[in-house]
Amino acid sequence: MLVYVTTITNRLSYTLDLVLKDLIGIDYELTTDADAFSFHTGPKLNYSRQQIGEELFFYSTDLLFEKKIRRQDIAVFEWNDVKAFFATHPKYVIPFDPFAASFYMVSRYEEYLPFKPDKFARFDASESLAFQKSFLNKPIVNIWAQKIKKILEETFPKLRFRERSYRFISTVDIDNAWAYKQKGLIRTGGALMRSLTSFEFSDFVERIAVLLGQKKDPYDTYDMLSEMRVKYNFDMIYFFLLGDYAENDKNVSISKRKFQSLIKSIADYSDTGIHPSFESNKNPTLLLLEQMRLEKVVLRDVTKSRQHFLKLNFPDTYRNLIEADITDDYTMGFSGEIGFRAGICTSYYFYDLGRETETRLRIHPFMVMDATLKYYMKIKPAETMSYVGPLIKEVKAVNGTFILLWHNESLSDKKPWEGWKGVYEDIIKAAIH
Repeated sequence: MLVYVTTITNRLSYTLDLVLKDLIGIDYELTTDADAFSFHTGPKLNYSRQQIGEELFFYSTDLLFEKKIRRQDIAVFEWNDVKAFFATHPKYVIPFDPFAASFYMVSRYEEYLPFKPDKFARFDASESLAFQKSFLNKPIVNIWAQKIKKILEETFPKLRFRERSYRFISTVDIDNAWAYKQKGLIRTGGALMRSLTSFEFSDFVERIAVLLGQKKDPYDTYDMLSEMRVKYNFDMIYFFLLGDYAENDKNVSISKRKFQSLIKSIADYSDTGIHPSFESNKNPTLLLLEQMRLEKVVLRDVTKSRQHFLKLNFPDTYRNLIEADITDDYTMGFSGEIGFRAGICTSYYFYDLGRETETRLRIHPFMVMDATLKYYMKIKPAETMSYVGPLIKEVKAVNGTFILLWHNESLSDKKPWEGWKGVYEDIIKAAIH
């Protein structure tokens, strides 16, 4: 398909590649030659401010032709049962600029603007346009792409599209490999004393039983995870926290041979990635150290990541990952709300707004995290599917990828995670069918 524009920019090329090639599944060529466009007899689209003839026309707003970051004047409205913004005029086949709106969402444009951070200096869901205008539960970029595709099909019946397939990926963050084991003498002794002084005698007894080998560590749910993967046949990725012990980084030390053996055994049958520590955000050299630690254990390059605490600051976090030769990141999602942080359920390349360039870092958005459901939204296990089920249906409807974030400890049935083991299996069954 030939696309006419008055100016070609990096933002424009990036967005058309995403929407037309990746989401809709067609190839296109750009032209700034109005005469060549007029004489073209095949499928064509005019994306500018002036219609040339009777061709298919999408009115373009300023966003994709700017080279600055500024607060946008955005008014959200309803169009064909979906929210839209960057309005143009009701007389057009699409009364808003879907390319500008898509770019605004996936680039996380709003996260480059001043905002009120949460206690971990993160961009909170409540600050987002999607939350404020009640479309966080919709993969809005995919939906817009589907509507554009329908218009193209009706306008150009002979145009052929590459079809996408729905996928499900379960990801597991290992923040704390074991509840009691391999913690060292000082940590173990301190934990035992705290149990006694706070009269948590059951915890004291359980810890002793695990340390004596009389009981399985409650966070040792790895056999269960493996059995689930085999039973339902889905893709799984494990992310390991390998930072040094700190206030927000409390995993087992990588120097422990049992921890190394655990990582090796998991890496034999599943993809693995690094879970960059909270402290690595203050000191990027720690990211390289933690990545090297994992590579030394699994004996291969580590190119996948997800930030611990979902610590994501634009554009620094992604620039640090690119410097570390990370090619795929799975951090894109909110801690406080389930849904679609970037308005999309398909992986896509990170666009660095500060440098105005597309990068080769691929972003894989996730939709649901166990801690979000329990701690932020305070949902009970029995109610979970009424929240998660609709999201799965939304992703399936646009042939996207549903990515789930879970933790080994939330499968333990140990306080405070009683009843959540069954939730994980319920989500998997809904996601794979």
